[in-house]
Amino acid sequence: MEPESSRATLRDAVTVLVCLLGSLSAYGQATPGQRPQMAEEIFKNVQVLKGIPVNEFLGIMGFFSASLGKSCVDCHDSDSGWENYVADTNPNKRTARAMIGMMSVINKNFFGGRQVVTCYSCHRGGPHPKVTPNLAALYSPPSESEPDDIVQQAAGAPSVDQILDKYVQAIGGAQRLASLTSFVAKGTSVGYGLDQDKRPVEIYAKAPGQRTTIVHTTAGDTITTYDGRAGWIAAPNIPIPVLPLTGGDLEGAKLDAQLTFRVGIKQALAQWRVGNPADIDDHEVQVVQGVGAGQAMATLYFDAESGLLVRQLRYASSPVGRMPTQIDYSDYREVSGVKIPFRWAVTWLDGRENFELSEVQPNAPVDATKFAKPALPAKSVIR
Repeated sequence: MEPESSRATLRDAVTVLVCLLGSLSAYGQATPGQRPQMAEEIFKNVQVLKGIPVNEFLGIMGFFSASLGKSCVDCHDSDSGWENYVADTNPNKRTARAMIGMMSVINKNFFGGRQVVTCYSCHRGGPHPKVTPNLAALYSPPSESEPDDIVQQAAGAPSVDQILDKYVQAIGGAQRLASLTSFVAKGTSVGYGLDQDKRPVEIYAKAPGQRTTIVHTTAGDTITTYDGRAGWIAAPNIPIPVLPLTGGDLEGAKLDAQLTFRVGIKQALAQWRVGNPADIDDHEVQVVQGVGAGQAMATLYFDAESGLLVRQLRYASSPVGRMPTQIDYSDYREVSGVKIPFRWAVTWLDGRENFELSEVQPNAPVDATKFAKPALPAKSVIR
């Protein structure tokens, strides 16, 4: 047996990749100009989840983890390396295949093929579904219900244009936004698990929608890049060092880049609708939802008083359930007359990362190579 520290390192390496992916891709949508690699082409002994891009396959593992409150080593014999993930000696792995089939049959026979039942429907973050009613819960005040993923248009709500126009004005106005064409920023990030130390971060952004984030870790650089059409993730200690983004991952990277330069926010999504007001941290927020070109859905929450964007919650489809990624924005500061968040927290199915900027250079020259496909990860140079 490997020592626990080695098991934790391997487990966290898998989780890092799922973290980087954030939400999962929609079926069949590939990075422009190339066919994505499918799970069965990279990993051995894939029996059920075939025909799925690698990034989506890995994200599904994160969905299982979140739904059952388990980690990789609870289903995979992975104590001594990636090669042992292929083994079927752990009965939990075989059970997972059967559960996927069961959910598919239920959804097909009772819901017309719509994805209504998922792992989370019954497990709710625990390894075993509850079978007996909880009397204490029955006779206690009802807990606050979770809002539906799909926002329904609210009667008498402000229009989408009114909310988005107020937001553009709140962060500086269209003229000042148009004058910010690029920036280079530095700061830190704090992860989870073994990554709770502050890591240096660099961000390069260029209007209308290019963005690269580099996190310098002791193991090597983690790079997320979107060049306006295609995107990649490069990181050390993962099975595929440079992974093309597809589907919902690509849509998410595109939306993040577009929201960096907010001038085109109305064009970033379509099929807009405004829901009923909600509360975030005791502040009333206005809720709007739209759909991207790849049908990835995103909900935006704007502070009702200031008009600033305080949360993005986006979803993408997968064979086992809808995948959420949440980004909370705070600490807005003026940079060349434009307010940008100096802090944001990214939360996904099995982790969280907090970013904080220390300096931003507006309209700095950014070489096109910063948005190119990353090279194979090398040993990090901490700056």
